[in-house]
Formats: sequence, C-alpha cells, structure tokens
Amino acid sequence: MAVANLIDAAEAVAGRGSARAPSPSDAVDGVTPQVIVEPSDAQAVASTLSWAFREKLSVLIRGSGTKLGWGPTPRAFDVLLSTTRLNSVTAHRHGDLTATVQAGATLAHTNEQLARHRQWIPLDPPAAGRATIGGLVATNDSGPRRHRYGAPRDLIIGVELARADGRIAKGGGIVVKNVAGYDLPRLMTGSFGSLGVILSATFKLYPMPTASRTVVVDLRDPAELGTLAAKVLASPLAPTTLEFELSPPQHPLQHPSAAVAPGAPLRALIRFESIETAVEQQAQEAFRLARNNSSRIVGGEDEEALWEQHSRRPWDGDGAVVKVSVLPTELPGLLRWLSQSSGSTEVSGRAGLSVFLARIGGSAEAQARLISGLRDMSPPGRGSVVIVRGSPELKSLVDVWGPIGDGLPLMRAVKQQFDPAGILNPGRGPGGI
Repeated sequence: MAVANLIDAAEAVAGRGSARAPSPSDAVDGVTPQVIVEPSDAQAVASTLSWAFREKLSVLIRGSGTKLGWGPTPRAFDVLLSTTRLNSVTAHRHGDLTATVQAGATLAHTNEQLARHRQWIPLDPPAAGRATIGGLVATNDSGPRRHRYGAPRDLIIGVELARADGRIAKGGGIVVKNVAGYDLPRLMTGSFGSLGVILSATFKLYPMPTASRTVVVDLRDPAELGTLAAKVLASPLAPTTLEFELSPPQHPLQHPSAAVAPGAPLRALIRFESIETAVEQQAQEAFRLARNNSSRIVGGEDEEALWEQHSRRPWDGDGAVVKVSVLPTELPGLLRWLSQSSGSTEVSGRAGLSVFLARIGGSAEAQARLISGLRDMSPPGRGSVVIVRGSPELKSLVDVWGPIGDGLPLMRAVKQQFDPAGILNPGRGPGGI
C-alpha cells in the first residue's frame, strides 16, 4: 500500500491529524516505518491495532523513544504507534497511596503531579526526565533506588492494554491488595511491546522523603566492595541505594582471577532518604561501618551533583552499553575481569543486587568479543548480558539478548496467545519473540 493511502487509512481509524509520513528522526536503527500514528485516546489506539491486525501490518510502539535502541535491529515494520498523546495522570488516590497514569506520560511529569500530596513513584531510570510510564513498564527499567523500592514490576498493581486484535483488556486493581486471577500487570512488565500496547498503569506510591545523605566510600578492590555490601545488607541500615562505580585502567585482558591494578577508581555510594534525623543517624552508622576505608558523607548541592553525575554513567560517551546481572558471589570476579579490559570504560550499578551497566568502547568486533566473554562468565541460571545500546553493526555480530534459557518455550507460547499474528514488535522482544 502506498504511504499516502496508509496515512489516509490510519487517520480513518485513529482520527484526523493522528497519522503522518515518517521523518528521518523516526527511524529505528536506520529502519524507517511507512506511517506514524499518534492516537489521542485509548479507543483510537485500539482501533489502530484492529486495523493493523486486519491488514497484517507490523507495529512498533514508541513513547519518548528513550528505549527504542533496546532489541535487535528491525527487519522492517509498517506502523510506528506513538503513545505521546496519552499523557495524563488520570487518578491520584492519595488516601490509598495509588495512582493511575497513561502510558505516554513522562515519569518526571507524573511525579510533579503526585508531589502535590508529597507522594511519588520512586523510580529513577536513565533519562528519567523523558522516560514514559509505558516504556518503563514495557522494559521494567529502573535505577539506583531499585535497591529499596524495586523495579516497575514491584510497584505496578494494575494495567489497561490494547491487545493485538484491538480489544481492550484490564488486569489487577486500583488499590494495594491481592488480586485473584491472571497477573496481567506483571506479565506486561518487561514484555517489550510484544504482547500488547500499554494504555495506562496503576502504581502503589510512597511518601516523598524530606532529607538525604550519601556516604561515599573509596575502595581498592572489588573484594572490598563485596565485603562492604554484605556488611550493609546484614546491618539494620535501610539505604535507598547501594551503588558502585568503576572506571578501570586500560590494561590487556587477563584472567578473571587477576587483581585490579593499584589505584583503580572504585567506590561505593550508600544513600539514605527519609527525615533529617534518620538520614543523619544512618549515614553516620554507615560511615563507621566503612571505617577501614576512605569515606565521607555528602549532602546538599554536592550530593545532588554527585547523583546527577552518577545517573549519566555510563551513558555519556561513545560505545555500546550492556546490562549485566550476575550472582552476588560472582560480582567481584567479574569486576576484576572488566577492570583489566581495554574495551570497558565505565561501569556502574547496584552493589546489593549485582546488576550493573557497562559502557564498552572500541570497534564493533572488539565490543562483540568482550560481550561474548561476559556471557561465557554469566551463563543462563547464573546471569545475563543484554545490549541496551549498540550500533546496527554490533547487533549484526552478536545477539542482543544472549541466551534466554529454559523459559524461552513458555515465552513463545505466551506470545502466541496474545499476538498470534505476530504483528507487535516482531522479532524484537526477549529471545526474538
């Protein structure tokens, strides 16, 4: 079908002014759709999907575009469906500490609205100012505060979605309670747009803290990081974040047992957020807990600057970015290995959860070799290595998701149940679903 005819057909189902021709900025890894559709409400989304289902048109969903680089390069797709016009906080039940938010609303805008009652969704993913609610749910993305509050999967309690055939479905509830039946909200969390289009999500909220302190601990070796994390986790302390940063020196690749070179810049960031008295007391206790290391307590503007810089790691700069999850006992060894790699330039992540991001420099071939090495050390059942930013050339050399493990047949069965025609985000979900 010609582009002009596609635009006319899309406007007929989604409403006048809701469809347009693509521009170069609409390309995903260099692949451009035939038409951009921007429905203004849930029913228009459903009508668009019903039309695409009938016409056998492939659909890729976009919010603000902060996570379009996740997933393999698309072979081709027909419709880019944008949720940016679904951007409201539709209900804030401040007495119940819950809120329902449309998929296209940004996290920053949402929390501005919730702050009127001193409440918030305590997520802090990369690009938090632009990331949308739908994108966060679809990717289950999170940041440092995951240590205390969890990821979107831990906060979501309800969801409304448009199925691939255009029918609208709901799951979960609007208050925090046990809901019988299929756990649709958590199923959609981390589905990467392969099961349905998220229209809105309901979250449990938390009171906003009034004070914050961060303990910065300089470390000499990843083993010290493991020891410190174990001490904090075993203590009565309740940090909101337990982070680390590693900027390894440039040395030839060595065996994982090799020690970090002297002076390698490794540090832990332990943050406390609550009322003033509590954060001061807990920061002092954490400071004493790390007394054998160089440490300091940071607050005020210096603390804000510290976390602003941390949020940009490792996204600033060129290169691929991978998300790595490993067993806690294997984190120090993996960091030692990375510290000796000439390709790894920035590493930061959750010390208490053994999840981190690493920016990898060099050519696409060099990046692929390092990623393969990481996957050899983190096989299914012990970890995972996923490319979250990479060039089309890198994605042609190495699988974005890596080995999925025994869960892949079940994932394919769920995909078949929700999207039998395979029109939603085809081939870009986990395991290529």
